[in-house]
Amino acid sequence: MASAAAELAAAGVSSPRVDAEWLAAHVLDVPRGRLVLVDTIRAEEADRFRELVAGRAKRVPLQHLVGTAAFRHLELAVGDGVFVPRPETELLAGWGIERTVPGATVVDLCSGSGAIALSVADESPAGRVIAVERSPEALPWLRRNATGHATVEVLEADVTDPDLLAELRGQVDVLLCNPPYVPVGTPVPPEVSDHDPADAVFGGADGLSVIRPVIALAAALLKPGGWVGIEHDDVHGAAVPALLRADGRFTEVTAHDDLTGRPRYATARRQ
Repeated sequence: MASAAAELAAAGVSSPRVDAEWLAAHVLDVPRGRLVLVDTIRAEEADRFRELVAGRAKRVPLQHLVGTAAFRHLELAVGDGVFVPRPETELLAGWGIERTVPGATVVDLCSGSGAIALSVADESPAGRVIAVERSPEALPWLRRNATGHATVEVLEADVTDPDLLAELRGQVDVLLCNPPYVPVGTPVPPEVSDHDPADAVFGGADGLSVIRPVIALAAALLKPGGWVGIEHDDVHGAAVPALLRADGRFTEVTAHDDLTGRPRYATARRQ
């Protein structure tokens, strides 16, 4: 384990020991906390572990190597073609869950793996959850993760289409969105630049090219008193709340930080 952690540290992995332990737990099919109880490893397991460590040293995301990503109470299938959900997005999902009333209609735009939509379906009394995603590479992952969730509907569509879900205008209770929001040209780690889909990461020159139409769409879809929450880059702590206020159809515009104290999402209520 020490040599694997050293290999990952030399490759620039930010949490080398933890990642090595997760890979070992995956190969041995045991909880990470029980690794200390393992006293023998078969040769084929050792070979597989070395193979995965080599992949992680090449900065393949840990989640791609093990095939799943943890998000709140879920284990989501992820891999090439879909954005790996981040822990900070759990805060936005939790905010939306808290505002979801029994029988509510909830829309998750830029759904990706379905992390937000499936968390809402899993933890709230929503009656209908619509997960919208346009990427043909991400959609199979979303559909796979949504299998068995009766309240979740997967819709292939572009969230910048002003006519999206026109039949639900003025009827949505909660709208949540984790859009592509990193400004083009911003340096990102190899795990992101080489493995996350670029159109799920970068949001135009200023990072707001998707957020702007999402705000207009939210204003159209939400019922009076309905809620919107949008994740954004940490450089947008003032810009996204300002866009919500400038729209003129929202009240209670609020900026929220993540657990590290960085601006992370903005929320508002439809007038």
